[in-house]
Amino acid sequence: MMNMKNSMLVKFVWLMGIAIVCTCQDFDFFYFVQQWPGSYCDSNKSCCYPNTGKPASDFSIHGLWPNYNDGSYPSNCDPDNHFDPSQISNLTRRMQREWPSLACPSSDNLRFWAHEWNKHGTCSDSILNQHDYFATALNLKEHINLLQILRHAGIEPNGELYSLASIKDAIKGGIGYDAWIECNTDPSGNNQLYQVYLCLDTSASKVIDCPVFPHGKCNSKIEFPQF
Repeated sequence: MMNMKNSMLVKFVWLMGIAIVCTCQDFDFFYFVQQWPGSYCDSNKSCCYPNTGKPASDFSIHGLWPNYNDGSYPSNCDPDNHFDPSQISNLTRRMQREWPSLACPSSDNLRFWAHEWNKHGTCSDSILNQHDYFATALNLKEHINLLQILRHAGIEPNGELYSLASIKDAIKGGIGYDAWIECNTDPSGNNQLYQVYLCLDTSASKVIDCPVFPHGKCNSKIEFPQF
């Protein structure tokens, strides 16, 4: 993603006739990013399953990222607002399933979740507190079933090559909005379906047309590897 800029907007807010300073978050939309674990693992950078075992053969959440319309993004907006696992204790089971870390060494996923909150979530805390940030992403994942959408279009994670256009068309047909596809490469140098970006409004409640897409390019045909 592109360069960062200051995400903090200082405003005077009147509360019971007294002017107080409010440091509010300023961003234009969210990226909601899901990744295919088979592509994460099928690369020169190896993967490690979390301590809970091999994740399901399904897309998993990477993150919910505030962004600006010019392609830049806020980051690490409140260093005092640390990730607190107790805030999401009722979500942990779902998160272990839907938001696993594949980074090495194997972990309990907490470091991954902390990174996502500290870097991205703190920049939308005026809209979504820590619990709601993670709950919103989980609910989005539940309602945006990418694997089901692709399978309905005959696109299966079977190691075959599919046209990039057919993947984009399938997602738009299932959701109603264009997605941006990020590819990575396997050890043989083949492009493969890695991550899917969708855009949401600033409440993270509605899919919208993306104001801007990230940089990067996939080949016209890409692999959808098994996992």
